[in-house]
Amino acid sequence: MNKSLLTLLFLVLIVIDLSAQFSEQESKVVSELDFKSEHYFKIAKDIWTYAEVGYQEEKSTAALQNLLKKEGFTIEAGVAEIPTAFIASYGEGSPVIGILGEYDALPGITQTTSPEREKRTDVGAGHACGHHLFGTGSAAASIAIKNWMQENKVKGTLRFYGTPAEEGGAGKVYLVRAGLMDDADAILHWHPSNANSADAASSLANKSAKFRFYGLSAHAAASPWNGRSALDGVEAMNMMVNMLREHMTMESRTHYVITEGGAAPNVIPDFAEVFYYVRHPDMQIAADNFERVVKCAEGAALGTNTKMEYEIIHGIYNVLPNVTLSEVMHDNLLKVGGVTYDAEEEAFAEKIVSSFEYADNVSLDIAKNVRPFQVIRKGNRGSTDVGDVSWAVPTAGVRTATWVPGTSAHSWQAIAAGGTTIGQKGMMVAAKTLSLTAMQLYNDTALLKKAKEELVQQRGKDFIYKPLLGDRKPPLDYRK
Repeated sequence: MNKSLLTLLFLVLIVIDLSAQFSEQESKVVSELDFKSEHYFKIAKDIWTYAEVGYQEEKSTAALQNLLKKEGFTIEAGVAEIPTAFIASYGEGSPVIGILGEYDALPGITQTTSPEREKRTDVGAGHACGHHLFGTGSAAASIAIKNWMQENKVKGTLRFYGTPAEEGGAGKVYLVRAGLMDDADAILHWHPSNANSADAASSLANKSAKFRFYGLSAHAAASPWNGRSALDGVEAMNMMVNMLREHMTMESRTHYVITEGGAAPNVIPDFAEVFYYVRHPDMQIAADNFERVVKCAEGAALGTNTKMEYEIIHGIYNVLPNVTLSEVMHDNLLKVGGVTYDAEEEAFAEKIVSSFEYADNVSLDIAKNVRPFQVIRKGNRGSTDVGDVSWAVPTAGVRTATWVPGTSAHSWQAIAAGGTTIGQKGMMVAAKTLSLTAMQLYNDTALLKKAKEELVQQRGKDFIYKPLLGDRKPPLDYRK
């Protein structure tokens, strides 16, 4: 039997198996994604291997652009003054539905696919947040939706937004600021996780900056009186900010790393730098808290007789939940279901769990279940530049179990699982859920109208979008 007949038989068998769960058109889309799963995971694994950090994702963006171009999308590269950002488009007219894709890695953390700690030595970064799966899974969904639109003569525009530098670079903010989503009726996205959910959930707004102190170098033993320590400025700032925490609301989060503190103990540093994140569930309060941190920096410079300047690196809104779209996403996630491990994956997962301090409280069954739907209007977790998108366009997301239950994001365990078939299965759950949700929205534009009305009502009639990062250009070198 030749290869084409085997392919046809495979697809027919899948469609028959899915017929009770999905409509005929849905079954065909889901079976197509199943059939191409290995193909898509190979691309995801390539991006996992590249492990490129924010605004330096040259190989990763090329892989996704090439994939989408071969599938008939029109590519507009280098959008919003970002070389690694792009838009892949198909169709014309309305409705306009966008799918977000990320592909940047995190610096300073590496791992092989081993379930035990085993650092890679060939790279200095790792996909500890699973963006290799995010970008590829979203591209897979976009291709499946495009094929469905083409075959069924569905009118409208489909866009894949290739969005770099989510990790601290606020890539999406520049696309929103440039008006590249102004005509979209809905934006869909997903994110790797250790469980499956499609909550209408908010996040923390976040404003960050690098504070740079300049002093005078001198011999730290022979003539310290001739020096002015830039490191003293950084440490004085940090001390004041740590005292300031008592006077911030409980929901506030402020954290920092000293990125430059001098080269030798016997040389008074004439330059030092500290990188701050300031977060809160409300973007205005986050901005206000940031200004208080700036005052601490100014006071530290005054007290240490140093000079201080700061550069805003990124600023992002809290996510504005859209219940209308999120309910549709949740219903489709329930149809698709979670991730079921085979024996080899279960053994891998058990070894990962054994590395947790809280291993006794972890159940692997979490991966195959879908959590009940929730509306969470006050963010209590991390931050994402999807926040700005959600204030511009009705937006909904889904999280799927690409990691072993109990795994924290930004951990070596997340990198390990994300490079295995566990990550592959979770990615395909997301691709299917995004595809079915987009299909439903194209077929029922009343849902899009309702979602837009909800957005306008939540924003308020006087809302005007003003990015927290102001008019600064994309910080293309922030990871260098």
